[in-house]
Amino acid sequence: MLGLRPGHPGALPVTLEYTLLPVKKVGTSDSHESDSSRETGIYFHGPKRYILRPPIGKGTRAALTSDLLPLKPAGGGSGDRGEAMPVERSTHLPRSPGSACGDPKAKPSYLIDKNLESAVKFIVRKFPAVETRNNNQQLAQLQKEKSEILKNLALYYFTFVDVMEFKDHVCDLLNTIDVCQVFFDITVNFDLTKNYLDLTVTYTTLMILLSRIEERKAIIGLYNYAHEMTHGASDREYPRLGQMIVDYENPLKKMMEEFVPHSKSLSDALISLQMVYPRRNLSAEQWRNAQLLSLISAPSTMLNPAQSDTMPCEYLSLDAMEKWIIFGFILCHGMLNTEATALNLWKLALQSSSCLSLFRDEVFHIHKAAEDLFVNIRGYNKRINDIRECKEAAVSHAGSMHRERRKFLRSALKELATVLSDQPGLLGPKALFVFMALSFARDEIIWLLRHADNMPKKSADDFIDKHIAELIFYMEELRAHVRKYGPVMQRYYVQYLSGFDAVVLNELVQNLSVCPEDESIIMSSFVNTMTSLSVKQVEDGEVFDFRGMRLDWFRLQAYTSVSKASLSLADHRELGKMMNTIIFHTKMVDSLVEMLVETSDLSIFCFYSRAFEKMFQQCLELPSQSRYSIAFPLLCTHFMSCTHELCPEERHHIGDRSLSLCNMFLDEMAKQARNLITDICTEQCTLSDQLLPKHCAKTISQAVNKKSKKQTGKKGEPEREKPGVESMRKNRLVVTNLDKLHTALSELCFSINYVPNMVVWEHTFTPREYLTSHLEIRFTKSIVGMTMYNQATQEIAKPSELLTSVRAYMTVLQSIENYVQIDITRVFNNVLLQQTQHLDSHGEPTITSLYTNWYLETLLRQVSNGHIAYFPAMKAFVNLPTENELTFNAEEYSDISEMRSLSELLGPYGMKFLSESLMWHISSQVAELKKLVVENVDVLTQMRTSFDKPDQMAALFKRLSSVDSVLKRMTIIGVILSFRSLAQEALRDVLSYHIPFLVSSIEDFKDHIPRETDMKVAMNVYELSSAAGLPCEIDPALVVALSSQKSDNISPEEEYKIACLLMVFVAVSLPTLASNVMSQYSPAIEGHCNNIHCLAKAINQIAAALFTIHKGSIEDRLKEFLALASSSLLKIGQETDKTTTRNRESVYLLLDMIVQESPFLTMDLLESCFPYVLLRNAYHAVYKQSVTSSA
Repeated sequence: MLGLRPGHPGALPVTLEYTLLPVKKVGTSDSHESDSSRETGIYFHGPKRYILRPPIGKGTRAALTSDLLPLKPAGGGSGDRGEAMPVERSTHLPRSPGSACGDPKAKPSYLIDKNLESAVKFIVRKFPAVETRNNNQQLAQLQKEKSEILKNLALYYFTFVDVMEFKDHVCDLLNTIDVCQVFFDITVNFDLTKNYLDLTVTYTTLMILLSRIEERKAIIGLYNYAHEMTHGASDREYPRLGQMIVDYENPLKKMMEEFVPHSKSLSDALISLQMVYPRRNLSAEQWRNAQLLSLISAPSTMLNPAQSDTMPCEYLSLDAMEKWIIFGFILCHGMLNTEATALNLWKLALQSSSCLSLFRDEVFHIHKAAEDLFVNIRGYNKRINDIRECKEAAVSHAGSMHRERRKFLRSALKELATVLSDQPGLLGPKALFVFMALSFARDEIIWLLRHADNMPKKSADDFIDKHIAELIFYMEELRAHVRKYGPVMQRYYVQYLSGFDAVVLNELVQNLSVCPEDESIIMSSFVNTMTSLSVKQVEDGEVFDFRGMRLDWFRLQAYTSVSKASLSLADHRELGKMMNTIIFHTKMVDSLVEMLVETSDLSIFCFYSRAFEKMFQQCLELPSQSRYSIAFPLLCTHFMSCTHELCPEERHHIGDRSLSLCNMFLDEMAKQARNLITDICTEQCTLSDQLLPKHCAKTISQAVNKKSKKQTGKKGEPEREKPGVESMRKNRLVVTNLDKLHTALSELCFSINYVPNMVVWEHTFTPREYLTSHLEIRFTKSIVGMTMYNQATQEIAKPSELLTSVRAYMTVLQSIENYVQIDITRVFNNVLLQQTQHLDSHGEPTITSLYTNWYLETLLRQVSNGHIAYFPAMKAFVNLPTENELTFNAEEYSDISEMRSLSELLGPYGMKFLSESLMWHISSQVAELKKLVVENVDVLTQMRTSFDKPDQMAALFKRLSSVDSVLKRMTIIGVILSFRSLAQEALRDVLSYHIPFLVSSIEDFKDHIPRETDMKVAMNVYELSSAAGLPCEIDPALVVALSSQKSDNISPEEEYKIACLLMVFVAVSLPTLASNVMSQYSPAIEGHCNNIHCLAKAINQIAAALFTIHKGSIEDRLKEFLALASSSLLKIGQETDKTTTRNRESVYLLLDMIVQESPFLTMDLLESCFPYVLLRNAYHAVYKQSVTSSA
């Protein structure tokens, strides 16, 4: 049954039953079905084709109605959907390169196989004749492939058969229309006339496309040859199909002959456009003077509903009308000589365009084709001259005319979108304006797209529109308003239908002089359906469906448009116009999405990928247009509307293209925004760099020497511009580079922020996430890049300078939140947290790894080489005067401010990694020390018990080997621990500033660990404290590093013994330091130039860690160390050799430093081993020596 389901308000009380029957092939044994099928319409669905049989007993009128019903688009979508089904299939036939589906790889292999080339050429040459007996040798190769040819070419062959059957049914339908003398007027029976013209154009288009398939003869001939070889006879459709291919070599010429009997009907339909087409085809100036599409031009009428006698004609596609006129008057060209109206319409259409779209990107050059057709017709010289004049006019003026139209539409749509966004209630009364605007803009965009590659180069400027994005954007904005405020429009038009349309229609029906029963039933149904509507249905969210009502109106048009109809629509034009208006109003209630597709679908861009991408690039290159760049990804949401269920094989291809283009556009937009942000960050980093302390030296120098420079006259250096000068503007018109960057960024960010997400082929895209992703990647690269690390020269940026640059960068990134709704904190967390690790998520080095490597391999290595010393008084490492000057100043990388900056950058995680790396180096040094202990284990064991026997100790000491190596390695450990102490102190300062309450809680927790607490628990507390930068009695990181050295071959007792002997080795080796020239203590730096003062920290930390691991008494072992060390140092007091005792007093001070550094030793304990008077005298001596050296 056609129409609505029974019981629906729009359903007819009397239903018309239709029977679905399979189509029988003409020429078969069941040919009796063919006669009836020739009186019906036809639906195509691949190999299954069905016909609609009219109900018996209704006569000619019913037959015509059933013929016309298939012309009505079933889904209310784009106008050529229902009738273009064979065209969909035909596009997947092998066609010429450059077509929508002209991929050479998609061609059947038999057409490009070199072995079959001669056979294919032979078949094409003899087509449509079939000769299989006399040429066995030439066609022998096909014998082997016949089954495969049948299988692989069947789809192509039967698509040609579908086209032929479609042609047959169209011809039958056109004949039926002529017999019934159907009345056509686009302003009265709109649906009937529009679908009739669409059918004519679709039929013409299909035959032209068929003639453009270069391999059509090869495919049909090959398939038929294989069929004959397999079944012994040609395919039953082949004779007719082959003849059709031959007849339509020149399709338009053949169709001109076919349409001679149809001229009356076709010309009547076309001439009815005389009130519609010229009104649509006006210049931009005429539109402007009429204030077209303006809601505010007449404020007093703003709330009045937009009315027109020809509602559906107002948003009818101009492109469709031009196709109707051009193709229609080519087919019934005789009217051009007899009807002035026809000639005027024809010439106006010829002047507007140079080519028409046949299907997607296939175009038809109208002037050349028309001239070629008319040149052979006698008496058509005037028409040929008209064509040439129109061609010249199109080439000269069409481009500029359409350019001005687009310019007008940009401002008109902007005004319309702005007003509707502020007052969405106007969408009700002014809905017609919205769909007119969308249709007008869509026509102009498609015209430009079609003509851009098909016009003479001399007028190329008119076909390059850098502002096309703006027009598309406002179209998308209007579409968004319609989708968003659909319920508002529903409320308005539900009331309009029930309160006005139903009343007016009822009056018209009552005033009809003649109204047959069927027509009366249908129109009464219309009135009842509209009267039953209420606003409550909208409020309750009820789904409306007026498709049955619209289909019934289409039936009614067919009933009342035939000659001798009891109720003739030609005599009751007001009824037709009123019903057309009502149909528009119903679409505003239940078919808004379909209306948007009908008036503003731009899926054709899918087939103009190159032009599409070029327009996008032009949009991004023009800063004023970049705010509209989001229009291009939004257009990708249209692409799936050009697919059809009868051609499922292209769905994935078009879907993939829409996804790839949308992804590419969003990615490019994000990249452009990222580049702008990067440029702004670079500018801001430059400005921040000007405020660094190092740049003020020159300014201070100039201020000090200002007097002397004045005396030298004008030859002095020009004054350096102070930071902030760039903000002092004398002229508001002066635009800096930073201003331009911010403007461009704000425009582009508007576009990125325009929609939160979009759905393309069931995939959701979020534009802001593209920007976030690109910002994360660029921020990561920028941070690492700003370190300026050079592996060859071992140069790196100072931490404080890097921190200044990073803060400037972050300030700019935070300002992005003013433009786009993104969480920039998430970007900071993702990037900066990764920078605290050794490698980032991409496996690239981070600032943590770069700075850790630099401090270990460059700074600390130079310390161990004797080029740098640690100055406790300055809490920094300082360069020593050497022959080879270093390329960096160690103090500028290790003072307290730089270490705090490093802690800010690396954070607790990064500083922990730095500590672990330092500890790894210490553990390697301890491993070497243990080896030296093992080498001297016997001597050290004796010395451990003989410290009170000076003579024996002296003899044993001489037997020790590698004494200097032990001291040097312990000094290196001390230096590393001193650097770590600086880093930990800086970390504590930074965390105390950021999280003071948490740090104080950790500190309090650490200071109140009970003495009886288990060591494992205590170590956990120490680990927490160490992570916060707090100093601990036992360094947990050092304990972990040294614990990993335990060997399976050595027993724990042996390990413990080696640890004890290591302390003995260090203690008995200390006196040798006195003979070193560099061991002199400097009061100014509170240390020794050879860094032996770092031994104090090394001895305490190593002892605490080793004896924690081996569960020994740290305090007892340090007491033992102190006894051995003091005994050994006291002996050098008795030495008379000046070389041996050169820096004796300076070495004595080490004992005081060890005790001061140790949480386990006291001065009382030192007094019992080493007289304090010696320390006092040693301090006096070194200070006196320092004063003497200075003098």
